[in-house]
Amino acid sequence: MALVCDAVFEGGGVRGIGLVGGVRGIEDAGYSFGNVAGTSAGAIVASLLGAGYTGSEIREEMLKLDFNKFQGEDWLTKLGLPGKAIKLFLTNGVFNADYLEDWLDGLLKRKGKTRFGDIRVSEPNVGKTKYRFQAVASDLSESRMLALPRDLVSFGIEPDHFSITKAVRMSMSIPIFYEPYILTDVDGRKHVIADGGLLSNYPMWLLDNRKPNPPRPTFGFKFCSSTSEEPDGEDFQQVCQLPDFLKALVRTTLDAHDKHYISVSKGDYQRTISISPVISLNGKRASVNSVDFAIKADEQDALYNNGLRAAKTFLRNWNFENWKAAYRSEARRTGETSRSR
Repeated sequence: MALVCDAVFEGGGVRGIGLVGGVRGIEDAGYSFGNVAGTSAGAIVASLLGAGYTGSEIREEMLKLDFNKFQGEDWLTKLGLPGKAIKLFLTNGVFNADYLEDWLDGLLKRKGKTRFGDIRVSEPNVGKTKYRFQAVASDLSESRMLALPRDLVSFGIEPDHFSITKAVRMSMSIPIFYEPYILTDVDGRKHVIADGGLLSNYPMWLLDNRKPNPPRPTFGFKFCSSTSEEPDGEDFQQVCQLPDFLKALVRTTLDAHDKHYISVSKGDYQRTISISPVISLNGKRASVNSVDFAIKADEQDALYNNGLRAAKTFLRNWNFENWKAAYRSEARRTGETSRSR
């Protein structure tokens, strides 16, 4: 019998390489992915899975990437710090995401899955979504969270016809680093859309329908410094000049949200694959942060292997029936309802 799971992927910038390792570990155990969701870098990985890519295929494509090009530059940013400051003032972001968009759109075209209508689910009773892939973004203009593609309706946009790449682009608009995405509503108002990690970096709720007997497991892929989610050593960074400040600002925005918390009462920790961003190379340990676009090949390999090991370790103790009995049984749900009244 084929094993199918749903999955949610946390945002984490360059750390997304570790998510791919986690995907490969789950697939090695015989699972395939059904409905998927994610934020920022997690949305990139989830969108490719939703389009039909495997973990191995995503890994092969990432090996070809020059992550430095994710920092898309124009004539202003090439002028150095003064140019970057002017660009930030003019567009609310230093870099463009053209390279990332072109890369992702090209991969989706290979699978013939470029619009949300191409990835409608065939099992409407599984989960809460009409589409295999969902992403989270932040609407700064209305101070609200967007669950894409379903919230596109409020902009007068038919989800079936909307670009998957554009939804991912909205979700991974890292504040300060990337120019925000502008989405126009039916009244002609321009909404400024930024990284979904500002509001929900680990959107397990997108796929958790809270039914007492879910037909398949939902796994979470989340970054933490250790499997116990405790800080791992000194995490202090010197902040002196503007580049340091901007990097620290983005790092705090993306990494601090949900960093040490998963709702145990819902069983989220027990279904979460905890991937360490701490890598060991040549006897030295270092933590890969979200905006390490200059990450080297050996560092990428180490981060990928962290994810691979984390998935395999997780599966040694995973039992779906036991998890359901503990967190989704009718008796437990009835007790929780009574306590909440």
